Amino acid sequence: MTVLLVAAAAAVYLALAAASGDGIPRGTTVLGVDIGGQSEEQAAKNLSKALKDTANTPIDLRADGNVTSVTPLQAGLSLDLKSTVAGQASRRWNPIDLVAQFLGTRALDPVIVVDQSALSATVAGIAADVDSAAKEPRIRLVGQKASLTPGAKGSALDQKAAAEAIRAAYLVATEPTDLAIVVVPPIVSDEEAKAGLASARIAFSGPVSVTVSDLTTSIPVTAIAAALSYEAKDGKFVPVLDGDILRASIAPAIASVEKPGRDATWDVSSGKPVVVPAKVGRGVNADKLAVDVAAVLDKADPAQRHVDARIGTIDPKLTTEKAKSLGVIEMMSSFKQHFPYAAYRVQNIGTAAKYIDRTLLLPGETFSLNKTIKERTPENGYTKGFVIGAGGVFKEDLGGGVSTSATTTWTAAFFAGLQRVHTQAHSIWIPRYRAGLEATVAWGSFDMSFKNDTPHAVFITTNMQNTSLTVTIWGTKVYDRIDAVSGPRYDVFGGDKILYDTSSTCHPQTGLPGFTIDVYRVFMKDRMEAKREKITTKYSASPTVNCFADPAIKPTPSPTPTVPIA
Repeated sequence: MTVLLVAAAAAVYLALAAASGDGIPRGTTVLGVDIGGQSEEQAAKNLSKALKDTANTPIDLRADGNVTSVTPLQAGLSLDLKSTVAGQASRRWNPIDLVAQFLGTRALDPVIVVDQSALSATVAGIAADVDSAAKEPRIRLVGQKASLTPGAKGSALDQKAAAEAIRAAYLVATEPTDLAIVVVPPIVSDEEAKAGLASARIAFSGPVSVTVSDLTTSIPVTAIAAALSYEAKDGKFVPVLDGDILRASIAPAIASVEKPGRDATWDVSSGKPVVVPAKVGRGVNADKLAVDVAAVLDKADPAQRHVDARIGTIDPKLTTEKAKSLGVIEMMSSFKQHFPYAAYRVQNIGTAAKYIDRTLLLPGETFSLNKTIKERTPENGYTKGFVIGAGGVFKEDLGGGVSTSATTTWTAAFFAGLQRVHTQAHSIWIPRYRAGLEATVAWGSFDMSFKNDTPHAVFITTNMQNTSLTVTIWGTKVYDRIDAVSGPRYDVFGGDKILYDTSSTCHPQTGLPGFTIDVYRVFMKDRMEAKREKITTKYSASPTVNCFADPAIKPTPSPTPTVPIA
């Protein structure tokens, strides 16, 4: 009897195995698409057609209450359908699989390929829109007293968690996926800020007298306040004194015992750089003065707030001979970026241009725009203007418009052939900029930087007008010509979302689609292509913003939206 049962079971097993065939088992599905009975090659092709729309559907994301969208291609997500069905068409010998095949359906999980660099770049772009940097405490002179502006917490996208959430949302999410936002405290605590304030109150308690030769003058409190800043480092306030400001405050009084000097530089007014010789000076060394003054700023007794400054030789930091040896002999590139006039643009872009102008970059040195143009604060010369906010909606913030300086400077560096270290395009495309060949910056988040990888120095000058900024780079050309070749826009999506905003801060704008574009930097030498560099930029879609109530709720005449002007 036992032998008969075993024989019967074996017969059933063999029958099931034979009936299973060599194709993919009946009832097998991938994301609801039936591929049963097909070969692996057929299944992969049919799935590619059937899942084309699903695989390319934009993923809606919500960060800090703002909704944006990214395409799977932007996020580096794609399906590997060949791997999904690989091995599924072979004859099955596992009894459990054989029985399951004939009892019902079997759903296969698709194999998802993740391009981590693309996903990280996409998340970083979202973070740039939604991050709000913590405000460090500030100490400044108000009237005759030191005043403390408390710090404020910021917020930041949890980029690691966001990448995981986007990956998990691919193919399955039907509603916007929430991305986690974390609180970012200031580096300097309230306690440390109060300690810094106590120190500043003593530093600002009175002038510092300075004796030079037989002359005695004083550095006023206002000059001390202008020269003294506090940097956040390791959770504490670190005082920093600017010797040039201190020296300038006493320069008129000690002019009779000084002989001004200067560093070598270049005159580029003729279209060709000409070295302007350096001059050795005699006078008070600014750096030494700062050290001496710093040593008495913690003294409350006026009698102890005194320094003796000696007259000495002040050698130029850049000598004539050194300048002549640096190879700044010709124009490498020049780029002019136009923009619509706005008072805030003229102030912010102009302030950045002043900081950039006459920058000398030695071989091997890296240019940092954030470091060069400083934090966008009123103290550094900046005002409020329009910037891109979360979800591609414009908002007002300090330094609005300085991205024009980033775009202009980077484009000049691009055509000079200088090495790209880090550039980040705007999250949405702004029509006045060439797509894929522009850059922006955000203090505390990301920078625009490039390296002087030539054997010679480069000298950067700016020319600011009310509706344009020109950045010119001087040095020695390594290549005969640098070309920018733009590929077609692809992965185009969105741009049809409409938002209604009745707040007083609303700024109307026209929606624009998101897309991806490749720009190739082509290096030409001796009439031949020496090398080619590919830069891929992925833009998100931006919505149309109407500054009135939704007509579906309350009929209102519709003003014409405008193209974003930030």
